Amino acid sequence: MLRPALSVSLTILLCTAGSVEAQSTPTPAASPAPARIALPSPNEPLDALGSSEVQKALDFIKKSYVLPAALADPEIDRATLAGLLERLEQGVSLAPATAKATATPAPFYHEIIADQIGYLRPAALRKSDLAELDDALKSFATKKVDAVILDLRASAAPGDFAMAAEFAQRFVPGGGEIFALRGPAEGQDRTFTSGGSPLYSGFLSVLIDGETVGAPEVLASVLRARDRAILIGQTTAGAAVKYSELPLTDGMVLRVAVAEAVLPKQSAGFPKGVQPDLPVTMPAGVKREIFAQSLTKGMAAFVFEEDRPHLNEAALLAGTNPEIEALQDRQQRRARDDQPALHDAVTQRAVDVITSIGVYARQPGRAP
Repeated sequence: MLRPALSVSLTILLCTAGSVEAQSTPTPAASPAPARIALPSPNEPLDALGSSEVQKALDFIKKSYVLPAALADPEIDRATLAGLLERLEQGVSLAPATAKATATPAPFYHEIIADQIGYLRPAALRKSDLAELDDALKSFATKKVDAVILDLRASAAPGDFAMAAEFAQRFVPGGGEIFALRGPAEGQDRTFTSGGSPLYSGFLSVLIDGETVGAPEVLASVLRARDRAILIGQTTAGAAVKYSELPLTDGMVLRVAVAEAVLPKQSAGFPKGVQPDLPVTMPAGVKREIFAQSLTKGMAAFVFEEDRPHLNEAALLAGTNPEIEALQDRQQRRARDDQPALHDAVTQRAVDVITSIGVYARQPGRAP
């Protein structure tokens, strides 16, 4: 079975990933998170001013501006709110209250790729997906699955943090805190712990991108922090926070981040997002199209290229070259379709990593 320690796995990846993704350096899974970063700044000249200079500028504007009515208290308050909405980005938002979506949610999806790799794609972190996850993991246990890919790129809904903890418990050993919600207001703090034995304890690759939002971001962080997973893909949305909503007039709602998820012995990461260990870029539109088609075609169709025929003695005697003919056929088909074949580079990388580690683990003298 493929069950090497994750630290060994990361060592292999650091040696092999550089030639493919030279622009980024993988982050070891056991490293502590970086210190909290400053909030994004849309205006660098303003940030260069000290507090006394800011106050001096405001006083001068109020005293000198040609249209005094534009600086009445209501207008100042609006300007303050507008500035906070811009500066705090995902931390605060103002939008029309929309009815809950009535469309049928995407189903939980799973399959076995290349006869030994389990692929799991929850549409969201919800109770129905958790039940499907349990069934899939139990099924994998009877089919000699050596490694699992957990795809969180479809989990665009912020989700439930309590449910994120339930998902995590399927992969991490019981005992102790796995993460907590921390906020300045009373009653916002909450700690989530793990208990019992995991359903799966082998090698795990977690796929993430900019549409991995909220509780799924926390799940990815927990699995990496517990030395259970390597993260592959793109940086997540940076919204691992609990929101509180304030209904306003004209059907508007103000959403404010009131608590953020914090892992034990780590700094809070909001609003930075979770960075992958192995960066792989992929357009979101291509990913969504692959997910939609995979429900009928399967994911393997978008991971592995079709088998290519090779030149052999019979072809030489016949004066033909099946390699060139196959290439011309593919080019003609693509020209007719006027679209390149869909390919999931992120899942492909996960399969490559698992395959590489499997080869390493089977070398003489390596522990099984």
